[in-house]
Amino acid sequence: MDYRILGKTGLKISRLGLGGIPIQRIDKDGARSLVGSLIDASVNFIDTARAYTVSEEYLGYALEGVRDRFVLATKSTARTKEQMARDIDISLKNLRTDYIDLYQLHNPNARDLDTVLSEGGALEALIEAREAGKIGHIGITLHSLEVFERAIELPWVETVMFPYNIVETQGEELIARCAERNIGFICMKPLAGGAIEDAKLAMRFVTVNPAVTVIIPGMADADELLLNSGAVSDTSALTDDELLRIDGIRGLLGTNFCRRCNYCAPCTVGINIPSVLLFEGYYSRYNLKEWAITRYKTLDKKASDCIGCGVCESRCPYDLPIREMLRACAEIFDK
Repeated sequence: MDYRILGKTGLKISRLGLGGIPIQRIDKDGARSLVGSLIDASVNFIDTARAYTVSEEYLGYALEGVRDRFVLATKSTARTKEQMARDIDISLKNLRTDYIDLYQLHNPNARDLDTVLSEGGALEALIEAREAGKIGHIGITLHSLEVFERAIELPWVETVMFPYNIVETQGEELIARCAERNIGFICMKPLAGGAIEDAKLAMRFVTVNPAVTVIIPGMADADELLLNSGAVSDTSALTDDELLRIDGIRGLLGTNFCRRCNYCAPCTVGINIPSVLLFEGYYSRYNLKEWAITRYKTLDKKASDCIGCGVCESRCPYDLPIREMLRACAEIFDK
């Protein structure tokens, strides 16, 4: 396993890390087994979040007795000092540890960042927690290029997490600037939220960029870990065949697709929007029509139940026309 220094933090971490979202799909014992597999694979970086329901709690259980073998990161959507201080203490309790190596502001928009930086904002709690030894370092996670550009100018930002993959390269220039400024760059969504089926190629694409410090695909089992470990171990230049396949993926997906970040939730009427859009992708892009129809039928709420309120679109960090997309799904599945 290749190791890198995580920017200003000085932390030595594996090039491959664990993205903690899928922990929500397994139980505590499954999480413990996965942590054992991480140790076997020499992966020492784990990222989770307060927003990932049971992820912190299950990882806390799984890390008992081996906590010192990992660099542990989590994050909070808190914007005020009081809320952030509370969330840091909850994270410490859930993760069963007395310190967290990296605590991150979770996806603030421009207005949120103003609140964080103001008097009584979340940054004050983060700095106090660092001074008290509760956290080691401070980072930020983002989906907005505008906020990314602003964040790398802030002296307290030690790491930035941002989507980067075959079809989302809009942050490449800012990722390079992170390297120039010794800001650790954490690559999230290397498979575009599962939209890219060729996981090995997707991981290879990210790995060959030297400005990327660590890549954190969501993983829930040893098979996914084995595949991703193999992919990041190959740092050779992309071959002509790989470049052709990358062009094909870009042509197939474009930019107007769901990354399954789930920020659109909850839907006003209970539609599982990411699942609906995922099944449409399998139906339209991958020619798995019968499979997609069968899975779609298991959903309690269908695309045609959309009332067009637009709340989901106001939350989407990619500005997707979700209402229009759901109407298209309804034409396919709800005939």
